[in-house]
Amino acid sequence: MADRDPTLMAGIPELIVMSLLAAREMYGYELARSINLISKNALSLGEGVLYPALHTMEMRGLLRSRCMRMDGRTRIYYRLTPPGKRRLVRLKANWRRMSRGVESILGTPIHV
Repeated sequence: MADRDPTLMAGIPELIVMSLLAAREMYGYELARSINLISKNALSLGEGVLYPALHTMEMRGLLRSRCMRMDGRTRIYYRLTPPGKRRLVRLKANWRRMSRGVESILGTPIHV
């Protein structure tokens, strides 16, 4: 796995979790597995990051949860709320603007 810089990860858990939940509701382990799979292991959210982020987003009204019993286990499924969908639109726009700026700088030759 690649090195991970915690300062670069600031704000990313909320963005990627909400992006996945925009497609469909998911439970915690499913979210973590999807993040690893879709990012080809470039991103990984452990329980210590994922669950606090989910709880914080739920307390802020960005997500709703529901318990569902499946295969003898209770899973908590999360879905975006209307305020969560609006926040996701803003987060994506900000991310795209910032990443274009960073890419512009990375692609610019440095003259000393």
